[in-house]
Amino acid sequence: MSKKILIDLTKLRDHHITGRGDKPRIDGILSDHPNTNGLKTLRELAVFRFTCRRCEEAPCIQVCPADALEKDVEGMITRHTNLCISCKSCVTICPFGTMMSDFFEHHRDPERYFDLNDEKELRQFIQYNPGGAVKMVDMEENPEQDIYALNDQVLVKDIPYDKLKNENDG
Repeated sequence: MSKKILIDLTKLRDHHITGRGDKPRIDGILSDHPNTNGLKTLRELAVFRFTCRRCEEAPCIQVCPADALEKDVEGMITRHTNLCISCKSCVTICPFGTMMSDFFEHHRDPERYFDLNDEKELRQFIQYNPGGAVKMVDMEENPEQDIYALNDQVLVKDIPYDKLKNENDG
């Protein structure tokens, strides 16, 4: 078993609105993450994977004037950052608030993003985040504890929309 980054999305969402003190909001990136179609933050990747409701007739895709959004084979929305013009039409039309305007901010201030493939930046990212929201762990995916693999380096603690839906339907 190897060390992984564990991100508690609930804690990050609760603390992500203003950042910490006079410091701006920050996020992590994995510069070699597959299928990112440009620079993507861990939070964006995790939100699309676990929070997005994967609407059958996704209004975010339909409204995008740059055709920057598409569904993959699992129905997960992917944003092509090289096509995205940051108009935020998708943010406005998403009926569930999945699309967040801060997903587009990296175009303006790349110094707010830590490359988690760099050991020094990874340590800084963990230290900067609120207590327990991001930490190094020696564990694997554990759906019973709502811990899911985002990739081979990152675990995410969150209750995926499809699990919430099944619990509410039952």
